[in-house]
Amino acid sequence: MITGTGRRERKKAATHQALADAALRLFLERGYDNVGVREIADAADVSTTTLQKHFPSKESLVFDRDAEIEDALLAAVRDRAPGTSVLDALRDHTLARVERGAAADGASEFMTLVRSTPALSEYWHRMWMRHEEALTRVLAAETGAPETDPGCAALAHFALETSALAIRSENPARVAEAAFAILEHGWRTSSR
Repeated sequence: MITGTGRRERKKAATHQALADAALRLFLERGYDNVGVREIADAADVSTTTLQKHFPSKESLVFDRDAEIEDALLAAVRDRAPGTSVLDALRDHTLARVERGAAADGASEFMTLVRSTPALSEYWHRMWMRHEEALTRVLAAETGAPETDPGCAALAHFALETSALAIRSENPARVAEAAFAILEHGWRTSSR
């Protein structure tokens, strides 16, 4: 939590976190489709109106860190070490993200919940791909290309799809490495 934040902001952040925590706990215990928003509000000791002020949809209760995820993605490109290409920065960020996700407490249960619930899986993919425009702008700025550069747009799209594909797979790091190898070296087929 940010130091120096006012009481109202701290209370709002605490309520937001309590709702997200209660929702995830209930979803993991009973399944996404078996939990209603009223139950989540009751578990967090707030009204459904308060819940809806914090989260516009039931799906958004599961993915409450969208802004900080986008900030980290863009910072990976903007704040990369000197001499590191944007592609290497994106690969490193993607690999770190999937490795962190695999090592995090409860990550396996969380991803099982997301993968097994069509509404969550679809929402997660749409949410993740919303970062495409912002990533395109940062890639353009970092490479000196125009904001509408199709190469930057394609790289942003492919990098985000790579992360989405990796997280849904049994071996996320292997999938990410393979996809970034294609981005860097092109498609190579074996001769048969």
